[in-house]
Amino acid sequence: MEQRDSLERSSSENLAPQSALNGSGYNGASEVPTSGQTTLAPQSTLPTNESSPVVDSVLQSDIGINTLLTRLKQSVASAREFAAFLKKRSTLEEEQAQGLKKLCRSSHELAKRPDNRQGSYAQNYDEILGIHDRMADNGVQFALSLHQMHEDLHDLAANMERGRKHWKQTGLSAEKRVQDSESLMEKAKSKYDSLAEDYDRTRTGDKQSGRVFGLKGPKSAAQHEEDLLRKVQQADSDYSSRVQSAKTQRQELVSTLRPQAVRALQDLIKECDSGLTLQLQKFASFNERLLLGNGLCVSPLQGQSNGSGSRSLRDVVFQIDNARDLNNYVSSFASKVGNSGEIKYERHPTLTSSQQTPSSINTRTQPMPNLQAPTFSPSGQTSQPGLLQGQSFSQASAPPSAPLGFVSNTAPQDGMNRSPQDQNFPSMGAGGLPQVPPAQTATPLYSQPPTPIGMGAIQNNNSSTSLPALRPVFGLPLEDLLKRDGSAIPLVVYQCIQAVDLYGLELEGIYRLSGSSAHVSKLRSIFDNDSNQLDFRNPEAFYHDVNSVAGLLKQFFRDLPDPLLTREHYQGFIEAARIDDDITRRDSMHAIINSLPDPNYATLRALTLHLNRVQERSAVNRMNAGNLAIIFGPTLMGTGPNVADAGWQVRVIDTILQNTYQIFDDD
Repeated sequence: MEQRDSLERSSSENLAPQSALNGSGYNGASEVPTSGQTTLAPQSTLPTNESSPVVDSVLQSDIGINTLLTRLKQSVASAREFAAFLKKRSTLEEEQAQGLKKLCRSSHELAKRPDNRQGSYAQNYDEILGIHDRMADNGVQFALSLHQMHEDLHDLAANMERGRKHWKQTGLSAEKRVQDSESLMEKAKSKYDSLAEDYDRTRTGDKQSGRVFGLKGPKSAAQHEEDLLRKVQQADSDYSSRVQSAKTQRQELVSTLRPQAVRALQDLIKECDSGLTLQLQKFASFNERLLLGNGLCVSPLQGQSNGSGSRSLRDVVFQIDNARDLNNYVSSFASKVGNSGEIKYERHPTLTSSQQTPSSINTRTQPMPNLQAPTFSPSGQTSQPGLLQGQSFSQASAPPSAPLGFVSNTAPQDGMNRSPQDQNFPSMGAGGLPQVPPAQTATPLYSQPPTPIGMGAIQNNNSSTSLPALRPVFGLPLEDLLKRDGSAIPLVVYQCIQAVDLYGLELEGIYRLSGSSAHVSKLRSIFDNDSNQLDFRNPEAFYHDVNSVAGLLKQFFRDLPDPLLTREHYQGFIEAARIDDDITRRDSMHAIINSLPDPNYATLRALTLHLNRVQERSAVNRMNAGNLAIIFGPTLMGTGPNVADAGWQVRVIDTILQNTYQIFDDD
């Protein structure tokens, strides 16, 4: 009886937490999600008293407890498998939702950049991203719900497993005690039957011999019969007690212990199956809610007013007006449109009184004798008050030592050698020529494009340094050069890049080593006089000194009134250089570069592609991107307001060179 009471107490203690689990985790109406006005409920289970006779016969048999234990094990395994599915699904949904939110944030930031479309496109695109962000929020909530369901099912499976172990030990131990008692009963019966047979043979006279030998000597037949009778009586008493004990334990097992274990295992199975079914119903409901919520984000119900999400995705897309966006963008530049005026040809004053034959060459003009001395305007141009308007003059042939295409500063020794066509000049001797100071030398006249200069033309040092600046290049804004020459890239930049590409890419220290200052000054004077005179494809044109060409290119950028990267965008470049992330820094500078004026952008592109070719041969010329950035940082950005910006200037140029083909194409 004490053992039976302990079994009943352990059963009641084990059922208590399971009942609490049913009440708090799986039978509460608050745990069941709703879809519309329908509330999902777990499927109803049949009561135990309505089970079929076949089921009762199996459950009340010796295999009933083992059968229920196996069935409970299957329920626990199914709960754990579905819990694992929910966990994996929750992880996938969480990753997808967070990835979508991150994509929406990054796309929103990119849409605000000035290099993207604005207007109706930007407004509606931002609303599209908002729809996706709300869909991502739905995904996050769905993932959290699945994770909570996983936790609930995991706890349920753990509780069921503990209950199964308890009732496995309790129920099977009771079954084993009955089996052991019946086994002892069978042994006692076998012993009793054997002694009874021996006694019967001894009593009926079935004797094998006259005397029986015992431990104390031979026994007579009467003594042997008396001993057997005593043993039979003891075996009968033992057998009777064994039968009574086995009967009692069997009765207790059948009437109390086995039904108690069967009911407890059935309750555990029903609880586990009901909890699993409830979670499946919640899973179905949450899926419906997710799809319904995303559907309402994409296409809200008619008449629904939910703020920014009142329009469907289709309506938002159809609100983009490409034509209006284009017109608004073009109209925003109306304030920058200048008055170009009437296009007309204006002949330079120095060329109005000159007519040359095709075979003539450039020489300075000589004043007429016995006429009023020439006067000079502040701009350095010579006026001839004594000449008749429209009177034409032929030009004297240049001395043999004068270089082709240059003005001769050497006065004739024996008078002017004139061609037969010079009919308008009176004859005069050497002494009749007026003496013209060097500073008042007249400008050369051109009747056809000048011939490019070769080595022989460069050898006269004096003539190259005194050329007047007919078409100055150095010190003029890029906008003015574009309007005058019609080329976005100045010719001096193109020529210098071409020379270094042909002859200087493998020269060690290119752009770092200084060239001859005299050569740089001569080349600058020639470019200011007429850029078309030089052809740097011929190394004789720059004295075979590539370093001087590199110095000339740097001098051109240093002399610009507004640096190549412009003062307007100086601070923007410095702020972009302070960004630590390489990609973000590159994209920021790319946006600023795209906003540069057209000639600045074209010139920077040509220079960057050229410097990239230089750094690609850094193994030979020892000029990598960092070295080039140190040289061209202050050259292209100018002197900033803060001396400490020098390091950031270098970083600006280094970033541009490191990302040449990400910022510029290489066409």
